[in-house]
Amino acid sequence: MKNFWKELKKPFFCLAPMSDVTDVAFRRIIAKYSKNRENRNRIVFWTEFVSADGLCDKLGRKKLSHMLEFSEAERPIVAQLFGANPENMKKACQYVASLGFDGIDINMGCPDRSVVSQGAGAGMIKNPERARKIIQAVHAGIKAAGLNIPVSVKTRIGFNKEEIDTWIPELLKENIAALTIHLRTSKELSLVPAQWEYIQKIKELIKNSGKEILLIGNGDVKDIDDGRKKCEEYGCDGVMLGRAMFGNPWVFACQRDTLTQNQMSKCLFDKTTEEKLRVMVEHTKLFEKMLGAHKNFAIMKKHFKAYVNGFDGAKELRVKLMDTVDAKQVEAVVNEFLIKIG
Repeated sequence: MKNFWKELKKPFFCLAPMSDVTDVAFRRIIAKYSKNRENRNRIVFWTEFVSADGLCDKLGRKKLSHMLEFSEAERPIVAQLFGANPENMKKACQYVASLGFDGIDINMGCPDRSVVSQGAGAGMIKNPERARKIIQAVHAGIKAAGLNIPVSVKTRIGFNKEEIDTWIPELLKENIAALTIHLRTSKELSLVPAQWEYIQKIKELIKNSGKEILLIGNGDVKDIDDGRKKCEEYGCDGVMLGRAMFGNPWVFACQRDTLTQNQMSKCLFDKTTEEKLRVMVEHTKLFEKMLGAHKNFAIMKKHFKAYVNGFDGAKELRVKLMDTVDAKQVEAVVNEFLIKIG
């Protein structure tokens, strides 16, 4: 299997793995409105992060199967796993690789207490030796599946403080194709501005390693234009977008080098209120159809807050949407609103 990382055009843009956000319904909508023939080799999708421990038995796999569904339109797509047990990681990656993903990413940056307490996520920063064993286990699992897909890592600049010089070189000793850096410590969560000035330091460490490892910056990327500017200013190969995705399924389509000026204006500024709300309804229906048996409908409501803002009557509409219990009600509330505004 080809290493898709080597075929990407730079700068490239990645959909951040966000729990209860980047699910299959969300990705399907983003793919429909953002991915096209022109930008396909510049956009990389990630799944939500999935527990490797949970994938080690049939019951767990059945329970988590919805997190590992994807469509061809989402390619290239990377499955992100977390876990601190090398044997479980190997077993989980053997299974995940067999599903046809383009790559596997290891979450070594999640600051959630329940994840860190297992030694996983950002907890890996405290144990570089185990982190290296986890990377080795992922490769072993992929090999056991008879495949050869690339492995990447997403992490932070440190746990309680900046630890780039001691942490990053340990990761670079292993075989990874790409390294995503959330430019905050685990302790900082997302409460302080991302420290993009550290990209150059990490880039230098990669250069000194003698390896060809792509560097992806993450943190406070507002949109594609902002991401492109950050790549130019700081020297990373690509950027990862998180919160910028909310309520904007057109975000990846807005690339200046693939659109005329008129198309760019349409993409960024001319989405009507009705267009946004119709896509929100479409997203809601897809969520209910694909994930209704697995997730609480309330999870969808975090998207309503993002779709419904910046226009007259948005606050009142949001209040009504928060009281809905299914896609049918959402569509009825939206239709009523659109008739009202004429």
